[in-house]
Parts: sequence; C-alpha cells; structure tokens
Amino acid sequence: MATPLSHPSLPPLRTVAVVGLGTMGTGITEVLAAAGRDVVGVDISEAQAARCVAALESSTARAVERGRLTERQRTDLLARVTTSTDLTAAAGADLVIEVAPESYEIKQQILAALDRIVRPETVLATGTNALSVTRLAAGSARPERVLGMHFFNPAPAMKLVEIVSSVLTAPAAVAAVTDLALDLGKEPVAVGDRPGFVADGLLFGYLNQAAAMYEANYASREDIDAAMRLGCGLPMGPLALLDLIGVDTARTVLEAMYAESGDRLHAPAPVLRQLSEAGLTGRKAGRGFYTYEAPGSGTVVRDALTPPEGASPAAGRPVRSVGVAGSGTMASGIAEVFAKAGYEVVLAARSEEKARAAKGRIGKSLARSVDKGRMTAEVAAGALERVRPTGTYDDFADVDLAVEAVAEDLEVKRQLFATLDKVCRPGAVLATTTSSLPVVACARATSRPQDVIGMHFFNPAPAMKLVEVVRTVLTADDVHATVREVCGTIRKHAVDCGDRAGFIVNALLFPYLNNAIKMVQEHYASLDDIDAAMRLGGGYPMGPFELLDVVGLDVSLAIEKVLHREFRDPGLAPAPLLEHLVAAGCLGRKTGRGFREYAKR
Repeated sequence: MATPLSHPSLPPLRTVAVVGLGTMGTGITEVLAAAGRDVVGVDISEAQAARCVAALESSTARAVERGRLTERQRTDLLARVTTSTDLTAAAGADLVIEVAPESYEIKQQILAALDRIVRPETVLATGTNALSVTRLAAGSARPERVLGMHFFNPAPAMKLVEIVSSVLTAPAAVAAVTDLALDLGKEPVAVGDRPGFVADGLLFGYLNQAAAMYEANYASREDIDAAMRLGCGLPMGPLALLDLIGVDTARTVLEAMYAESGDRLHAPAPVLRQLSEAGLTGRKAGRGFYTYEAPGSGTVVRDALTPPEGASPAAGRPVRSVGVAGSGTMASGIAEVFAKAGYEVVLAARSEEKARAAKGRIGKSLARSVDKGRMTAEVAAGALERVRPTGTYDDFADVDLAVEAVAEDLEVKRQLFATLDKVCRPGAVLATTTSSLPVVACARATSRPQDVIGMHFFNPAPAMKLVEVVRTVLTADDVHATVREVCGTIRKHAVDCGDRAGFIVNALLFPYLNNAIKMVQEHYASLDDIDAAMRLGGGYPMGPFELLDVVGLDVSLAIEKVLHREFRDPGLAPAPLLEHLVAAGCLGRKTGRGFREYAKR
C-alpha cells in the first residue's frame, strides 16, 4: 500500500504547530499567524509560552503604531495563536515545525513523540541549521514526511527559508512546505542535507575566522566589526552577529560542519569554547564578545575591553598637503577625498596627460555630487582647484603625506617607494593603499621604514567610509597617530590591523567567496540560489557571485593566492573553477562574462 506522502500532492497546510517558543519559534509563530494560519505554540516551559504571547502582543502593537497592521488585523492575528505545554496539542496540525535546542537527543525525542501523536499525513519539519536532517528523519517512524525548514532570525523580517530534503523525503512533502513558504511571503531555496546548508554553510566559516582573528589579538572586536560593516556593507559585524546568534549555537554548527568537511576553516576557534563553557553565550546571557545592558538586550555597554576614548597617545605630524601617486579610479577617488577635506593635493602619474585625465574624472565626480545636492558648485570648484596634476614625482618634494595608489604589483610598488624615498622631504609620511601585499616590503624599499604605513581605502573611495590602517613592526608611533588624525579629518572610519595578508576585510571576505565557488563546483547549489540565500538570509547587499563579478575574478584569484601563501591553509587554496574562469579570460563585468554573462555596453 502506498504511503500517504507518495501521492503527487498534499492539501494546503492550514494548521501549524511550532514546538519550541524561544526567539526563533516566536518569530515563526508570528509569520504563520500573520499569513492566516492557525498556530499552536508548544513549549515545555509555561513561562516561555507566556513570554511568546507577550512578545507577540508587543510586536503586533508596534506594527499597529507603524501602520503595518490595523487594530482589527492585530486582534485576528493574536486570536489565531494558542499556546500549550503539552505536545498533544499538536495532534491536529497539518505541519509541525520543531525549533528545539540543537541536540540530536532532544530533537529525536520530540519527533518520536510526534510520531505517536499526529495524523499519518502530517508533515514534520525540523528547524535545525547544524544537524543532519537525514539522521533525524531516519529515527522517525515515517521518514518520508520529515524535512528541514530553516528560517532565519528575525523570522518576520528575513525573507529566506531553506527547504532541506533528505534521500528519504517524499516530493509531496517538499512541495507542500515550499508552497507554504511562498504563501508566507518568503523566498524558499531547496538545498541538500549537509551541515550549515547554504547560508550558514558560508556564514559560519566567516564568523569562525573573525573569532580566531580576535582571539589572536590581531585587531579589536570593535575594529573587526566596523571593518566588515563599513568595508562590505554588512548589516552587522561578525562578533556582534555571533553574540546575536549565540556563541554556543555557533560552536555547535561549526563542530557539525568540521565533522563533515574536515576543513580547518570550520574547526571552532578555541575562544568559542571558552566563552560557551563560561556561560558567556552572547546577548541571551548578557555577555559574549560584548557586554550588554541585561540578558536578552541588544544594548552594548562599556566593559573592561572597551577602548578608551580620545586620540592616540602619540602626537601626530602636521599634514597640510598630500601627494597621491597613480591615475586610476582608486587614485582619483582618494585625491578627491583629500581635496574635499581641504588638503592641497598633488596628483602624480606616469605622464601629465594621465594625471590631467584623472583630474577630469574628479571633476565629473564632483559635478555629480553638485547635481545630487550633496555640495554647492562653489565648494566643488574649490576642491577641484586644490588638485594639481603632474607627470613627475619630483613635485612630491614638499608634501607632508604621500599616498601610493598604483597597480597591485609588489615590484611596481617597491620601485615607487624607492622613488618617494628620494623625492619626499624628511619627516613626510609614506603610505601604500595595497589591499593584499606586505606593507613592510614597501617600507624596506626606503631608507626610512619607520615613516611607512598602510592606508587601505575601499572602492569607491569618496563613498566608502572605511580605511584600514596597517602598521608594520617598523612603523613609528607618531606616523600611526598622523594617519589616524588624517582619517578623522577626511571623515573616514579608521580601523587598526597588523601587516598580514588581507588585513581584516579581505582576510575574512575572500575565504567566504572561495567557499561559495566550491559549493557551485560541487553541484550543491546554483549561483542564483546561493546569491539569494546570502542576500535574503544573511542580509548581505550582494550575493557572493554578484560581488565576485564586480570585484573581478582575476583580482579575486590574486587575493586568494596571497592568502593561501601567507597562511598555508589547504582550505584557502583557490577553487579550481575560479582559476579556470580566469584562464579563459572570463573576469567578470569588465569583460562581459564571469560567473554570469552581461550585456555589452
């Protein structure tokens, strides 16, 4: 006799039980009720069930205040939700979604109990993001009806739902849950059963590397988080996000991923274990990487690790004029930033013609700012007047700060620094904008390595707020103080980091991009599904393949190779698919084809 779920379709899932009424369970309950579903919320804790109801009342009241709901809609929504501490309350549900703690033992106990309670045609969904759906299904009396339904936090706001099927799952169950996700206004992405699925599979490796970076005292927690927010446009920094997710939850996810992949990028950073075992699990405990006003609060308060307010202890050198070396997009953007801040700028290129062309780009950029009302025509004219183009570096003789923004080629940069060493006055600060090469190698090309520092601007320089300030072991304290002060004057957010490949942003960003390529290479998920997962589930402004095509696949490959050479980690080896595309000349938007094809302009 055929099983109920072998039928080509199931009726719509109208009544849903949610087992586990923590933050995620409460959010899922709200989403379901808002879409007209009758919801039974179940939790072994009466107090937790009461907190769920209170949270729903509070969130829906805010929705009324903001005009998203009428008072009648709010009343109807709340009436569709009932709560219980007895699992038998789920007996009449068409779908049960469990969001219990990430433990095989707990989840299997719940699924086994539900087997005895629910109707034969009821679909059982696990909200796990770390455990094997196949293993959970195998422990059920009817594994064909068990699948994963992974929402993202906060569930009412995040659009992604990963629908996870195992080799045991009936297609009818997948179709029914997919239809429900669409009816909830979500974007369902079908994925196979492996720890982390798509979004968390990419996200948690990045979070783990950020934790390890912090643990190594490479950069402060504030600078790591600011770098990723301002350098990549992410909604939260990685350490703040770990606190939101829960340090213990992140550790569990990473342990499951590492058990499957053996990739050192997923081996949980020791600091995650230390914090978890000390009970410092993040916001829910009131303390994790940061300290919070109270358990459950998102308000960060000062603690012993909060950096003191005020300027660097060393006094900086005076800077009135700036030399910018280069004629490309980055060089002209940096020159524009300094000119708008009131500095006299000498813009030097290999020829005066190239320098004038770069100044022309600055003029067009300033004109666009005037058109958009960001500055007056007089201010723009004054900024442009402060830029002096030249075809010789001899004109850097009197600048206080020289900023190199030429090709990302170490030998080219070393030759330029040797020239700057000869032409710039004693005491001038020499800065490189390299994104991946060793700053100390540029410093050693001069007779004054103490005056050399990294100032890594992000593209487009006029718009991006971040500058990574990279000290070498030879950089003088007053040089560091000078650059920090200059960053404040040009209204950029400076973050400090040491002189190692990738600094902060690229060291965290490019392994994540490389892992996304590996997912496609292994046929685990499509380009479109991965990009959608990271935009909708992670809140990223662009999916990894959109970003790779914008950055340029050749640039990305070069950075991946530098990271692999520096850290000697097999997991950082560039994905072969990336190497093949670069070898074929498919470099992204600039060539019209990368991971995707683009219309010719």
